[in-house]
Amino acid sequence: MSESPRPTLYHNPRCSKSRAALALLRERDIEPEIVEYLKTPPDADTLRAILRQLGLGPRDVLRTGEAEYRELGLKDAELDDEALIRTMVEHPKLIERPILVHGDAARIGRPPEQILEILP
Repeated sequence: MSESPRPTLYHNPRCSKSRAALALLRERDIEPEIVEYLKTPPDADTLRAILRQLGLGPRDVLRTGEAEYRELGLKDAELDDEALIRTMVEHPKLIERPILVHGDAARIGRPPEQILEILP
């Protein structure tokens, strides 16, 4: 029986929720692959895959409190999903965090305990 791949944590070490999610994993002896998404943002295809795994649309994972959200006029309902995805790739700070991807599922760690729902 093959070992299941390690979960991937889209992580911002400056975010308390992201640090708490990582601590929860490590308490369970799970060492995820860590993607510091502000340094290495997901490309559009990866972001689309994560959204599918979350079962959410781009607007559902936008950080609306960020200055970029207002500056880029992202509240505009005319913006389609592809425009939002392109913007999040260019401005990864707008992506909600942390996100844990494991197998075919993903969860946003808000609260951090939500990531445990997709672990065995």
